[in-house]
Amino acid sequence: MLRIILGVIAGFFGWVLLWFGGETILSTVWPKFGANQAAFQAAIENGGKFTADTTMLLTHVVLCSIVSVISGFLAALIAGEYKRAPLVLGLLLLALGLLKVVMSWPYVPVWYHIIFTAILLPLVILGGKLKAAAR
Repeated sequence: MLRIILGVIAGFFGWVLLWFGGETILSTVWPKFGANQAAFQAAIENGGKFTADTTMLLTHVVLCSIVSVISGFLAALIAGEYKRAPLVLGLLLLALGLLKVVMSWPYVPVWYHIIFTAILLPLVILGGKLKAAAR
């Protein structure tokens, strides 16, 4: 049980680090991405206007997909099993994803909210299954 808890914690911190690391790298190598991120952050903090760019939103969906699979794999690796740890991690990330939806609802289109939250749980579970298949 302790390994499962550690797997969930490691998977969560792995997701967060990979997400923010990915955003930082993208912002550095793709200035338009960085400018879009800064405008979004300013709108969230100050209640200002923000127009979402479809390319940036799709980039976030791809980043979320990659990070979710890796974090599920990490959770399964540390937990020593591929079912419970990725499932709990996926549910935790889904809850946080729904919180992000509430926070960013007026700034991005509904399709983005649906896709971003819908892929979290299945892709984390897929990452766990990939760990099982890698044995």
